[in-house]
Amino acid sequence: MLMTVILKRPTRRAMLALRLLTSLSLTSLLSTSLLLANAAWSAEDRSAQRVLYLQALELQALELQSPSQTQSFEYRSVVEQLNDYPLLPYLEYASLSHRIAELAAPGIDHTPVDEFLTRNVGTYLGERLEREWVLALAEQARWSDVVDRHNKSNTTTELTCHALRARLETGDTSALQDVAPLWNVAVSQPNVCDPVFKTWIAAGYPTPDIAWQRFEKTLKADQDSLANYIAQQMPAREQELAQLYMRVDSEPQTLHDLPGFQVPVDTPEMKAIILHGLRQLAQSNATQAMTLLKRDDFDQTLSEAERVELERFIIMRLLTQGRVNEAETLLQGTPALISEALGGWILRDALKQQDWARIETWLDLLPGELRDSERWQYWRARMLVEKDTRESRAEARELYTTLAELRSFYGFMAADFLERDYEMVDKPIEVDPAQVDALTDIPAIERAHELYLIGEEASARAEWQHATAGMPEEQIIASGKLADSWGWHRNGIQAMIQVSYWDDLQLRFPLAYADIVAEAADENDLTPHLVFAIARQESAFMQDVRSSAGAMGLMQLMPATAQQTAKGVGMQITNQDLFRPEVNLQLGSRYLSQLMEQFDGNRILAAAAYNAGPNRVKRWLEEAGETPVPLDIWIETIPFGETRGYVQNVLAYSVIYGYRMGRAIELLTDDEAGGV
Repeated sequence: MLMTVILKRPTRRAMLALRLLTSLSLTSLLSTSLLLANAAWSAEDRSAQRVLYLQALELQALELQSPSQTQSFEYRSVVEQLNDYPLLPYLEYASLSHRIAELAAPGIDHTPVDEFLTRNVGTYLGERLEREWVLALAEQARWSDVVDRHNKSNTTTELTCHALRARLETGDTSALQDVAPLWNVAVSQPNVCDPVFKTWIAAGYPTPDIAWQRFEKTLKADQDSLANYIAQQMPAREQELAQLYMRVDSEPQTLHDLPGFQVPVDTPEMKAIILHGLRQLAQSNATQAMTLLKRDDFDQTLSEAERVELERFIIMRLLTQGRVNEAETLLQGTPALISEALGGWILRDALKQQDWARIETWLDLLPGELRDSERWQYWRARMLVEKDTRESRAEARELYTTLAELRSFYGFMAADFLERDYEMVDKPIEVDPAQVDALTDIPAIERAHELYLIGEEASARAEWQHATAGMPEEQIIASGKLADSWGWHRNGIQAMIQVSYWDDLQLRFPLAYADIVAEAADENDLTPHLVFAIARQESAFMQDVRSSAGAMGLMQLMPATAQQTAKGVGMQITNQDLFRPEVNLQLGSRYLSQLMEQFDGNRILAAAAYNAGPNRVKRWLEEAGETPVPLDIWIETIPFGETRGYVQNVLAYSVIYGYRMGRAIELLTDDEAGGV
């Protein structure tokens, strides 16, 4: 029966079932039904269960799509063999979720929903079905049931609005007191909230203060139409101020005429208008904004914190608008204004010009905490080397010696200067084996493991996150070790992040998909540690991850790039194929190899192009001119902060992966060290 179903419907789950079948011996396959009757499961038994579960999913999908007695019988016969398999609730959930609207109709027996929620209280699936059930009840206008069933600790904005309406519909007017936090947000809420908002507004609840707060939020969020709508609902005084606010937002030059507005500048509303208007003006003319800020009637209305934040914003706009001397003069006059962003911008500008005297000046002006960071300690050492006196060389060596103790980009660069080995600081985190074993007895962890093994990684993550939420630190550590032992490396990495432990290199830099990486690297003339480094930086080995920009899989390939790369090697792929490690790593390595070829084998330029695109990197090279730029300077002055950090991480990760693979890898090759 199993083989018949799979052959008729070769879906992803069916193909996985076939792979699982091949892992079972003929004897165990023939005796599957007998094995499943036992209470204690061996690894072989559990593998047989997975095959049956996948078959049940296939049969259930067919039955839900077009019910038939034959399919129903086959489905029930398979489910009966699963006994206490951890994922049985998923089959029941799928059936109930499919029928949720029908079960919520008046007069229909919904006992199956109640029983499921009782058995699965506090679980991921239980909470998921609970939300669906409340929504279905609301859509049937069963308001008393919505009041009874809505769980404030397991809700969404949509469900909260339904629950508030349910309270109002059942005569509980105290619900109006809970509406303000829902209404007072920067964006439009779901349409289901409209009846509640209408009743709330008609009852006179939105005070001028609350209305002003929401108006300001929506305007700052560029929700102009919504801001205008809210302004029209305000009392006359606030409406007039709102109109002025919107005028200043669109025409910040209006601030020059502020004395003619005949509105006191010391009111909270006018302070907000001034602050917003100056920021808007600074976007186009930072010099004018700074001049206006210094006016007594403006400056005296602001608190010290507000003034400092605004001045920093305006100075950054001065820098980006090319008014560098003006910005530097202001900062040198008030060093307390210097931040990482402002000081870093000026120092990178000086590095581009290799103006070491200016670099020294601004390193000295940095606040102590910034000055002592490894980034700026490295550049102080570089500056001292360029200064080239006996004292400066000695001080530089001392700084480099301290930095070289670190496992980081700057630490490795310092070690290269000193011509010494890199410090890996590899200290596996201590964990009690009993705690790791105890985790496997937690049903949610068991479900997460089974879901992971059958390829349902999104559901596996949801179960895992639900299970580990709120765990004490020692259990988080144990969970990381457990996940890593399964090959679920992303969770091991995440566990170390949660407990802020950075020195367990096996967990933080796993040799995931090692055979596939080795093959992909070999076929594309790359080193495995570089492929590992890119994949670790891009996805932390989440094979099914999709970025907000649409990049997919382990090496975060954009679909168009993947299609073009695949076409070049005669492959035909779908977007879903990019979630398969063997496909993603092969195409990602192929694309990386093409970038290496474009940029003459330079990993730094290729890595920057992988993150920001090759055309941007070519433009940055053109802007740098023909004079070779020291490579550390080129990296530090990459215009995009994200790409700057990306390149530094990829280089450092390559070294770490070399160590993990038993190979001594240089941070920079001789050719790369020669500059860009």
